Amino acid sequence: MKNTALTDTHIALGAKMVPFAGYNMPVQYEGVNIEHETVRNAVGVFDVSHMGEFLIEGPHALELIQKVTSNDASKLTVGKAQYSCLPNDTGGIVDDLIVYRVKDETYLLVVNASNIEKDWNWISSKNDVGATMRDLSEDYSLLAIQGPKAVEAMQSLSSHDLSDIKFYNFVVGDFAGIEHVIISATGYTGSGGFEIYCKNSEVKQIWDKVFEAGADYGIKPIGLAARDTLRLEMGYCLYGNDINDTTSPFEAGLGWITKFTKEFTNSEALEDEKRRGPSRKLVAFELDERGIPRQGYDIVDNEGKKIGEVTSGTMSPSLGKGIGLGYVPPIFTDENSKIHIQIRKNAVPATVVKLPFYKK
Repeated sequence: MKNTALTDTHIALGAKMVPFAGYNMPVQYEGVNIEHETVRNAVGVFDVSHMGEFLIEGPHALELIQKVTSNDASKLTVGKAQYSCLPNDTGGIVDDLIVYRVKDETYLLVVNASNIEKDWNWISSKNDVGATMRDLSEDYSLLAIQGPKAVEAMQSLSSHDLSDIKFYNFVVGDFAGIEHVIISATGYTGSGGFEIYCKNSEVKQIWDKVFEAGADYGIKPIGLAARDTLRLEMGYCLYGNDINDTTSPFEAGLGWITKFTKEFTNSEALEDEKRRGPSRKLVAFELDERGIPRQGYDIVDNEGKKIGEVTSGTMSPSLGKGIGLGYVPPIFTDENSKIHIQIRKNAVPATVVKLPFYKK
């Protein structure tokens, strides 16, 4: 099992460590609910250094990215980032990712930890245009500093005006005494903040200074368990749960990142699916009664007939009720549609709702 550059720091802080995507990762420190509320109301820090980073460079970099991703990367100017996915040849998704345009001919692709090797092999197999590819995953660390107080708490660490960095924009500059750090207004919590990309040798200094700067703002380290409840309250897809090699972007509600202004892997078939409409869709639901929906639980209709399966589910710390995502036939996808979640022997009634679950 791999460690991040901060593993010893997490252990010293009393984190409960678990294996995740081949890494030894902190799942929680004080407890999921406390950590969740810290990010919603103040500022918290995640070590997400297990994520993968690929550099795609050269005159054919954009050509390769356009070919393998669903979104239109030609719209990116230097300093902007874009959420996208890698479609496969059979209608599913290899991975979801963020594409950063770092320079005119330099792009950074940030991919899921569990898919680093798979994604690298997939993109490499499509690289017949001669783009230069480098896997930086082992050399770089990533901190997500998230929460409504993140800008104010971190401003003293950078000469850049952090409030000027708009959502899905980034700067390369000084942070916590380190030069050439990527400060990106991205994150998977829905509560604002930044993601900081730096070298492994620099991350401990940054971590320490971040906690010094945030001391008066109630800053806390946050584990992967709260990361999951935070992203689920926003309805953000998690690869391996809500999207995978068998789910199409249109089934998953990711039509907004699927642009037919260009050709890309399997684009013809996906355009056809868009015209026809998918045979199932990912919906968000809230339980009408007490209970916690879990991944793998059956979704059933009024007569108890299985119509789908929960892909992600939890007890929402912000809402105090069971929430989840799952695939169902189109007839059950309208807002306020009634479905049931089979929790052991009970078919618990639930209502289809519009995302996000958590509204600021």
